[in-house]
Amino acid sequence: MPQTANSPLISLRSGPLSGSVSVPGDKSISHRALMLGALASGRTRISGLLEGEDVLNTGRGLAAMGCPVHRLGGAWEVLGRGVGGLAQPEGPLDFGNSGTGVRLMMGLEAAYEILVRLVGDASLSRRPMGRVLDPLVRMGVEVPDGARTLPLSLRGTSDLLPIEYQPPVASAQIKSAILLAGLHASGATSVIEPEATRDHTERMVRYFGGEVTIGERDGKRLITVRGNAELEGRSVEVPGDPSSAAFLAAAALMVPRSEICIKGVLVNPTRTGFYTTLREMGADLVFQNEREQGGEPVADITVRHAKLNGVRVPPERAPSMIDEYPILACLAAYATGETHMAGLAELKVKESDRLAATLAGLKANGVRASADGDTLCVAGGRSVPGGGTVETHLDHRIAMAFLTLGLAADRPVTVDDAGIIATSFPEFRGLMHGLGARFAAPEDIRG
Repeated sequence: MPQTANSPLISLRSGPLSGSVSVPGDKSISHRALMLGALASGRTRISGLLEGEDVLNTGRGLAAMGCPVHRLGGAWEVLGRGVGGLAQPEGPLDFGNSGTGVRLMMGLEAAYEILVRLVGDASLSRRPMGRVLDPLVRMGVEVPDGARTLPLSLRGTSDLLPIEYQPPVASAQIKSAILLAGLHASGATSVIEPEATRDHTERMVRYFGGEVTIGERDGKRLITVRGNAELEGRSVEVPGDPSSAAFLAAAALMVPRSEICIKGVLVNPTRTGFYTTLREMGADLVFQNEREQGGEPVADITVRHAKLNGVRVPPERAPSMIDEYPILACLAAYATGETHMAGLAELKVKESDRLAATLAGLKANGVRASADGDTLCVAGGRSVPGGGTVETHLDHRIAMAFLTLGLAADRPVTVDDAGIIATSFPEFRGLMHGLGARFAAPEDIRG
C-alpha cells in the first residue's frame, strides 16, 4: 500500500534478502535532463527518468514557463524552447522538498527577463539559498525582495555577465546553477573547485552540444562553459541512482546470507565514495558489466553479506558521498569497531540537519554514537538493539536509512513518516519487499 504524508512505518527483522533489481533513475541526472532539454532546440526524449516528486516538480516548473513536458508511454518528452524561449509563469513555482530542483532552476531562469516566485515546503524553506544567489547577482540577476531563503522572487536578464567564481563550499548545486546561467552569458563563465563535486552538468552540457572545458589552476579544478550556446535536443537514458542503490547494498551487507544484484547503476567517479568506503570496510561488492550510457559510466553492482570493520572516512571524500552518510552510519552500527566520518558540515543544511537526525536515530535504537563538530563517530557491534522511533524531519534519506537499519535489528525500528520517501524513491517499499524485507504499518502489528 502506498504511504501518505505523516504515515509511520515499522521495519522488522528479515530473513536473507535476494534478487536482481533495478533502482529508479538518478535524481541529479533527471533534473538536468529536463532542464537542458528545455534550453535546447527540438525534442528531447528521456527514458528512465526518476518519477519522484522532486523531479516531477521540476517538470511542472518548466511547463509553467511554457516548455511542454509530457510522459509518452515509458518515456518523457521535452519540447525545447531554445534560447530566450521561456515565458513568465502565471503563479509561483513550487519545488516541494527539492534543493537541487530550485537551485538549478535559479541558474536556468537567470537568462530570462521574467519575474519568478519560488516556493517550497517547510523543510526546503529553511535551507540556505544565498550561496547560489550571490554569484547569480554578480551576473546581473535581481532578487527584489532580498530574501536568502524560500519563498523568494528572482528576476533574470538577457544581458548576463560572465564571471569566474570559487564557491565557498564544495557544491555541485552552486556550480551547476552558475554553469546553466553561463550558457547564456556573453563570454566564458568559470567555476573553480578546490574539491571535485559531481560533474553531471558538465557531461550533459557537452552531450547537448555545449562547449565545456575542464582544466586545472593552482591544484584546483577549473570548469569553463562558453556562453551564447546553441543546444540541440537529445535522447537521454537515465542510469540508476547510486544513492538509492546504497540502501539496497547496505541491506544486503546487514542481513546474513543476503545477495543482491543492482542493475544499471551510475558509477560516475564523483558519486562512488560510498562504494569505495564499503570496500575499505571489507564488503563483498563487485562492479560488473561496466559500460557507458549517455555519456555516463554505468555498471551492475553485486553485493553479498559480509562482516565489516569500522574505518575512518576522510573529509575529502564527502562530496562524492554526501547523500549516503545516513545509511553509512546505520551500516557502521553493524561493523566491528568504530567508524569515524569527517567533513560533514553540508549534512547540516540538507532536507534536515542530517547529522543531528542521524545521531538521534542511532541513539534511539541503542547504537553508541557521538558527534563532535562536523565529525560523526559510530561504535559498531555484533547486533543493534533497535526498538526506537526515528524522527525523519521531512527527510526521505533519514526515513530509508533507518528502515534499512531495522531489517537486522533485534527489535523493530519505527520511522515517524514514510510518506516523504516518495520525493526520491517511491518504489522503495515495494522493491524492498520483493527482495524479502519486512515492513509493516503500526495498525498491521498484532501482539
